[in-house]
Amino acid sequence: MQAWIEAINWTEIGTKALTVGLQLIAIVIVFFIIRSIGRKFISNTFARMSNQKNFSASRSKTLEKLVNNLFSYVLIFILITFIVGIFEYNITGLIAGAGIIGLAVGFGAQGLVSDVVTGFFILLEKQLEVDEYVTVSGLDGIVEEVGLRTTKIRGFDGTVHYIPNREIGTLSNHSRSNMRALVDMSISYGDNIDEAMRVLQQACDQIAQEDELIKEGPHVVGVQNLGDSEVVIRVIAQTANMEQWGVERKLRQAMKEALDANNIEIPFPHQVFINKEA
Repeated sequence: MQAWIEAINWTEIGTKALTVGLQLIAIVIVFFIIRSIGRKFISNTFARMSNQKNFSASRSKTLEKLVNNLFSYVLIFILITFIVGIFEYNITGLIAGAGIIGLAVGFGAQGLVSDVVTGFFILLEKQLEVDEYVTVSGLDGIVEEVGLRTTKIRGFDGTVHYIPNREIGTLSNHSRSNMRALVDMSISYGDNIDEAMRVLQQACDQIAQEDELIKEGPHVVGVQNLGDSEVVIRVIAQTANMEQWGVERKLRQAMKEALDANNIEIPFPHQVFINKEA
């Protein structure tokens, strides 16, 4: 046993280990440098593209994230190939093996293939882009990332949803045009409907002059419903994208104050106590 240990060339082993270690460090450093330069180049390229005509900023951001992901995958594969080469493994065999494994995965993971195909057509047809408000598979939120396999959507409560592209059967995009603001106000049956509509329209006209986010209206369209104790009057306006909720809040406040100023009652539940004497 001692003779076997003495026969080992420790100098050669140490030199080999040191060489491999230095090569690994050099490869990792080069990897991070290339990744940093590549990401900066991709970012600058898409920044210039976003300044071109007919190329929106959201579209540029969507494609930039996708290209960054693809660039990272390719770079990691190259890194692994070089690391295996340092240990004097046959790289040609590794690449051939990766091709065979990829073929097997392609046959077995049909869902993955479906994700990629669906994601490709979503991007090609520009169905959704980063920073747009969409409804996908019953989930509402803002698109944060569109990939070939999954789509990342952040809900308004902060929850992040990762949706496989193959599950995107119905997609509603709420960010491609002006949005509708809708407010229903109630008055009592004892009030004059025409007078109430006039007061509400005046309040709406005042808000329209003050708020540039309102693109059309607001218009008092008339009586929407006759409830048990109230007459419901509907108001509709067209607003800039994603601004409909803020406009609705402003309209409710302004119309409530206008009705109060003109002594028009907004119905609310009352409690009546009856005392019976014995």
